[in-house]
Amino acid sequence: MKNSHSESYAAAGVDVTAGYEAVRRIKPMVESTYIPGVMGTLGGFGGMFAPEMAGMKKPVLVSGTDGVGTKLRLAQLMNKHNTIGIDCVAMCVNDIICGGASPLFFLDYIACGKNDPVHIAEIVEGIAEGCRQSECALVGGETAEHPGLMPDEDYDVAGFSVGIVDEEKIIDGKRLAEGDVLIGLGSTGVHSNGFSLVRKVFDIENADLTSPVEELGGKSLGETLLTPTRIYVKAIKALLKAGVDIHAISHITGGGFYENVPRMMTENLTARIDLKSFPRLPIFDLIQKKGNIPERDMYNTFNMGIGMLLAVPAGQAEQTLAVLKEAGEAAWQVGSVVSGDAGVELV
Repeated sequence: MKNSHSESYAAAGVDVTAGYEAVRRIKPMVESTYIPGVMGTLGGFGGMFAPEMAGMKKPVLVSGTDGVGTKLRLAQLMNKHNTIGIDCVAMCVNDIICGGASPLFFLDYIACGKNDPVHIAEIVEGIAEGCRQSECALVGGETAEHPGLMPDEDYDVAGFSVGIVDEEKIIDGKRLAEGDVLIGLGSTGVHSNGFSLVRKVFDIENADLTSPVEELGGKSLGETLLTPTRIYVKAIKALLKAGVDIHAISHITGGGFYENVPRMMTENLTARIDLKSFPRLPIFDLIQKKGNIPERDMYNTFNMGIGMLLAVPAGQAEQTLAVLKEAGEAAWQVGSVVSGDAGVELV
C-alpha cells in the first residue's frame, strides 16, 4: 500500500492514506482479541475463523447485528470515543447468548465524515475491549469515509457477531414451566437504548455534561449516560458450565420490559416481576422526574436496572445467584413464571 495514493480522490474528500494509518494503529488492538480458531490476520478481504466443534452433535450458528444508536451523539459531545465500541459489541453478543450460543467472532462497520485515524483507533479500542469481555475475536471490519453525506466530525458504528451452540443445548423457552424463578442481572445504567428520549429530556446539546450531579452520587450526567453496556456472556457461560438449567433468557434492550420479556415466554405463560425486588438506578429516577415520564413508559423504554432476565427451575435459584455472585454479577430473584397470556406483569 506504500504506492497507494490518489490526489483526485483526496480532493473529493476521501484520503485513503488516512485509512491505512488507522489500520496501523488498530492492528495491535485487534490482535489482542484473537482466540483459538482465528485464521489469517488483519487486512484480508474476509475474516476467517475455524470453530472447534468436537463433541457437538449438531452445531448451530447464531448471529446478531446492531449498532449504538443516538448514544453516539453523547460520545461526540464529550469527545470520548474509546468506550462506545463496548456498547456496539454488547448489543450483539448479549443477544447471541440468549440462545445459549458462545460468540466466536465480531466484525465492525464505522462510517465517518472524515477519517481521523486517532478517533478511529479510539473507537476500535472500545470494540476490542468488548470482544475481550465477550471472549470472542475481532476478525475484521470496515471504515468508510462519507464526505458530503456526513459532517467531518460525525460517525456511526455498527457490527455483527456469530456464535455457536449445539442444537440440543439451544435455550429457546420450550422448557419454561409455571413456577420457574426469574433472576435479574443488574445493568450499568441506560446501556444503549432510549437515547432519543434521554437526549430530549436533558436537552443534551445544551446540557452540562461534566459537573457533578447530586442525584447521581456526584457523578456527572455525561459520565453516567456514557457508561458502557454490561456484557453478560461470561456470566451466562459460567452458569451453563455449572450445570444450571436455564429455561429462557431475555436481553432487556429497546422496548424495556414490556417488549423484551414476552419474547422469552411461551404460550399461556407470563413473567410476573416484583419491581421492589431489585434496586432502581438513580439515573432512571432523574430521567423520569426531569421528563415527567409516566411509569409505564419508563418500563417500556428502559432496562430500569435489569439488563438481562433468566428463567430457571425454582430448585436452582440459590445456585444461580451464587454462581452469578462468583462471576462478579449483581443479581436478584425478581419474580416467577405464572400461567396467563399477558407475557409480562409488573407488580
